[in-house]
Amino acid sequence: MKLPCLPITVALSVLVWTLSAVAAEPQWTRFRGPNGCGVGEAPSIPAAWTDADYRWKAKLPGIGFSSPTVWDDRLYITSTLVDRSLLVVLCLKTADGSVLWKRSFGVKPHPKFKANIDASTTPAVDKDRLYVVWATPDEHVVVAMDQRRGDELWRRDLGPFVAEDGFANSPVLVGDVVVVANDQDPEGVSSLVALDQKTGQVRWKIDRQSKKASFSTPCLFEPTGGRVQVIVTSCAHGMTSVDPTNGAKNWELAAFDVRTTGSPLIVADTIFATNGAGTAGKYLVAVRPGVPERGVRPEILYRIKESMPYVPTPVAKWPLVFLWSDRGVVTCIDGPSGRVHWRERVGGDYLASPIRVGDRVYCTAKSGEMIVLAAAERYQLLARFNLGEASNSTPAVADGRMYLRTLSQVMCLGGR
Repeated sequence: MKLPCLPITVALSVLVWTLSAVAAEPQWTRFRGPNGCGVGEAPSIPAAWTDADYRWKAKLPGIGFSSPTVWDDRLYITSTLVDRSLLVVLCLKTADGSVLWKRSFGVKPHPKFKANIDASTTPAVDKDRLYVVWATPDEHVVVAMDQRRGDELWRRDLGPFVAEDGFANSPVLVGDVVVVANDQDPEGVSSLVALDQKTGQVRWKIDRQSKKASFSTPCLFEPTGGRVQVIVTSCAHGMTSVDPTNGAKNWELAAFDVRTTGSPLIVADTIFATNGAGTAGKYLVAVRPGVPERGVRPEILYRIKESMPYVPTPVAKWPLVFLWSDRGVVTCIDGPSGRVHWRERVGGDYLASPIRVGDRVYCTAKSGEMIVLAAAERYQLLARFNLGEASNSTPAVADGRMYLRTLSQVMCLGGR
């Protein structure tokens, strides 16, 4: 029996794909962890805590909305010094939060939405390199750094990025390539690009229509008896599946009317994705993905319209799926059917996405209030308390610990 939401790796020489269950792994390598599922194992994390419960707290230079990523004993985070137009990349020691290295990059000032800054995207990390992305109307830059020393290894400029709201796409690693979504406003030139992890050379590039910039981060689908697919969402193309080895399109499904900002979630061979505008989601779609090798065509299984997320990405404890709206309404549905188990207003405004640790769902409001719900078929509010500072960031979970990021701090909780 295949487990529902799993991290995916590729044996580089022969492209053999393997799966491993979510556990207390020492890595959290991308936005929302293994395959963007937002699920981690950390039995020592309580339902509520105070400042006295943190293992450590670290003050960051400037502010940021990006989330932490973790590889073994190192945590990576970005921040921005707005008055100096600098993007700062830091590597912290997970044992105590001390800074192991810090690098800064100049980013030309440019217009963006008031709820966006240059440190909005989450880096990706593997055993050798850290991959950081930023974009302005003049450049769209991907930089690979030595993850142990912070040295710049290569840099690739994908060209101008045109979007009235700025930039917020996070990179993902697929086998031996870095996949970067590059969907822009109508005046821009959109694409989907795969860069060689070692050299930064373009391995493949797909030209795409430009309709409205997407801030969605891709994820991977591994069908039974089929090849692994990269899943990308945008307003112009809807939902697209491509082959990560060469960029060939597997299938495409017109699914959205407006912008995709939240990222897709894949669980139990079903893709859940949302779209929206302003500060509210329009609807969620549940999609059975296509599998060309088996003659299976993609299909929209159902839509849900009431109180859906726009920016926050769903999280699941299959067969339950939890949909956390930007305006503080949480909906729990039955994933296979779309039937609503409960819908409750918890209050607050949200740009962070929920994560699940065991039987609890955690989500941080923009105000810095942490809301904790039971990951259950019946609504239960377990805790609500303040982290002490505003936050737009999604927590990370690695090696049995939770790492939380507020505007100017990183905190470590739990673990042995």
